[in-house]
Amino acid sequence: MARRAEAVLVEKRSKFIATVIPADTEDTALAFLEEMRKTYSDATHNVYAYVIDENNIFRYSDDNEPSGTAGMPVLDTIRKAGIVDCAVVVTRYFGGTLLGTGGLVHAYGGAAREGLLAAGIIERRLCDIVTVTVDYTTSGKVSHFLAENSHIIENTVYDTEVTYFVLVKKSDTEAFKKDMTELTSGRAIIKNTGTKYIDVDCGKE
Repeated sequence: MARRAEAVLVEKRSKFIATVIPADTEDTALAFLEEMRKTYSDATHNVYAYVIDENNIFRYSDDNEPSGTAGMPVLDTIRKAGIVDCAVVVTRYFGGTLLGTGGLVHAYGGAAREGLLAAGIIERRLCDIVTVTVDYTTSGKVSHFLAENSHIIENTVYDTEVTYFVLVKKSDTEAFKKDMTELTSGRAIIKNTGTKYIDVDCGKE
């Protein structure tokens, strides 16, 4: 998840408040759950689900809603979105009208979906670290190209020549090398020097 967020859904006068946070440990998820229970201590239900990537941990609770109508739809929504390391609490204030099994599944899943959309998604992306070494005459052209194409420059070393350490999505590495070769008329020294995971906010690409 990119950030903490909240979304509200109203179904037949029942109010469903979905609160979502990034959570990469179970302790974080449990502390969040306790916080929500205190914040919404007057609510009818505080349903939750969380998925932690490390050790493939997942938990959910219907919090006294009919079995399978609340926590599981929230968990299914997280899983269908392919999201890990997040916790979702959907708080319900009963509006006086029973929703039935299908209505509860729809409401809890829908609230969770809106919460996840509001929070945004972080993609953990494996990148190649590609070094591009050029002379100072060519460096301006390379700097301009990297900035124009929103490439991530991890470091720049100024020595007898200029070396850029660029993080490139693995699937784009060969195309990037080709671009650098063409841009510098084959004068750049281009090397793969390793790999690195980066977190990318998909909503800001």
